[in-house]
Amino acid sequence: MAGILDSVNQRTQLVGQNRLELLLFKLKGRQRFGINVFKVREVLQCPNLTSMPKSNQYIRGVAHIRGQTISVIDLSMAVGGPAITDLENCFVIIAEYNRSVQGFLVGSVERIVNMNWEKIMPPPSGAGRYSYLTAVTEIDNELVEILDVEKILAEITPINTQVSEGLISEGEMQRDIGERIVFIADDSAVARNQVKRALEPLGVQTELAKNGKEALLRLREIAELDCQNSITERVALLISDVEMPEMDGYTLTAEIKADPKLSSLHVILHTSLSGVFNQAMIQKVGADDFIAKFNPDELATAVKKWVHSD
Repeated sequence: MAGILDSVNQRTQLVGQNRLELLLFKLKGRQRFGINVFKVREVLQCPNLTSMPKSNQYIRGVAHIRGQTISVIDLSMAVGGPAITDLENCFVIIAEYNRSVQGFLVGSVERIVNMNWEKIMPPPSGAGRYSYLTAVTEIDNELVEILDVEKILAEITPINTQVSEGLISEGEMQRDIGERIVFIADDSAVARNQVKRALEPLGVQTELAKNGKEALLRLREIAELDCQNSITERVALLISDVEMPEMDGYTLTAEIKADPKLSSLHVILHTSLSGVFNQAMIQKVGADDFIAKFNPDELATAVKKWVHSD
């Protein structure tokens, strides 16, 4: 596994081209899963785990890795499956989500595949494991499932979505935003609702989309039907995730900025992705702001800033 993530910097070339690379892995059984390489710090053979009393049942223990103490989550258990056994022959994927580092215990790790987001599709609706998916794709004539890690993490360690009292000024946002909406695009239902709940105390009305393609079609529809001159007559700003099936947030932003009817719309990219390449990509696609998930105060401050700037 040592070389599987070599030359990650070269992979930043894929971002902005509606492409990504998936690290394929299995839990228990034959089903394949995928995780975006940009979320992954390293992959290693499962180290010794130290049990923690009173921890969540899905946390198999903590590991001391490169001077950090990292919780290791059994992904199979977290999506309703059986516990992963034979830890000596299993692997841990060290990943960064929402400003924190986690270890994901998996049965095996296979390889990295280069994909186009257009080939990543919304998941089938359903209960059980399907409720933990943000997307699916087909590789080697087999279905690959992409897990909603934000939902898994929110169930283990719920995220605070409360905006600080000092940021809520009675009537201030309503005066600036009027009847306009804030549009939210994110493939994770948990993440969409986190943003919505954070903005509700500000008196903000929202509309939600599950991916970039759906958001773009809807924004063009609003511009065509409801707006005389500019999309900002109806939509105050867009808050978009970056990783989304069919069309990612970078491509969505570039499409918006290239469309005369949409180009005046402020775009905030709001993502659990981290890395220095984000600032360069923001400038490349023309986004107005970038916020790492999830800090409700930072999000509320950015929304107030860009709504007030109109």
